[in-house]
Parts: sequence; C-alpha cells; structure tokens
Amino acid sequence: MKIPEGIAIEIVGNVIRVKGRGGELEKKFNPLLLGVKIGSDGELTVSFKRKENRALRAAKNAMEAHVRNMIAGVTKGFEKKLEVVFAHFPVSIDVKGKDVFIKNFLGEKVARKARIAGDAQVVVAGNSITIKGRNKEDVGQTANNIVRATKIRERDIRVFQDGVYYSD
Repeated sequence: MKIPEGIAIEIVGNVIRVKGRGGELEKKFNPLLLGVKIGSDGELTVSFKRKENRALRAAKNAMEAHVRNMIAGVTKGFEKKLEVVFAHFPVSIDVKGKDVFIKNFLGEKVARKARIAGDAQVVVAGNSITIKGRNKEDVGQTANNIVRATKIRERDIRVFQDGVYYSD
C-alpha cells in the first residue's frame, strides 16, 4: 500500500505509529503472524510469517484496513451523528469528563451513563449529538455506548420509541 504525502509511518517492535497533521495513532499487531515493513519506495507491505491460510489472509487484510483507517484518521478524522428522540419525557444530555449522562429518559430519576472511549469528543447541540475523533474504533464504540445506554427493557417498544438513534 502506498503511503500518502504528509504521513509518517514508524514501526517499532509490534507497534505501528502513524503521524500526520491531525495527530498520531498507534496500533499493535502480532509479530508471530505478520511482518510489517516500509520499503525504500514508500510502500508499506504486510507479509505472512507462517504458511498462508485463510485466517492469516484475514489478519493481513484486517491490518491493512487498520492502517488505511489510521491514515484517514490523522488526515480527515471520523465523525458520527446521533439524534435524541423522545415522546414522553424531555431528555437532556450532559457530558462530564469521560462519561455521557442521559437524564430524564422515560422519566427515570437516575441518569443513564455511557462511557466515552479513547480520545473521542462528544458535542451535544439540542437533540443532536456529534462524536468526533481520530480513531475510528473509539468514535464507533462511543456512539454505540450512547445508543445502547438508551435501550428500552420491559416496555412495549412499539409505544416507547424514545432513545438515541444513528442519524447519519
């Protein structure tokens, strides 16, 4: 895979570091399965350390996809948008530190809590929630934590359709 201009990739032991104008990301890989090196022509190559089989091909393709996502993360970043929907009780969202608190959901007295993964940033504006970050996994995990925190149990979901849903 060709390394774009403005991106520096460094391999130290079993860690790949990608640096760009948007920051730095790193990912570990299993050095017993895969070999990762940068050629003199600016190409990143992922090779097998054992006899090729289906599982190793999957690991190689996953590692290449991770590197592509890391390059995209340090150049453009990632963003997910969520929408707060309520019909019964007005819901308010607060972000404090590494937690997102969903208050007054279905009239509950105790706020529901969702964890912010990694270094993702959560911005709340009215009924929309925007999650931004360099790491695609952290952005996706944070969005999923917020959506799952508002899962309705022991009520008819046809009537109680309140919650936080993906809008984009």
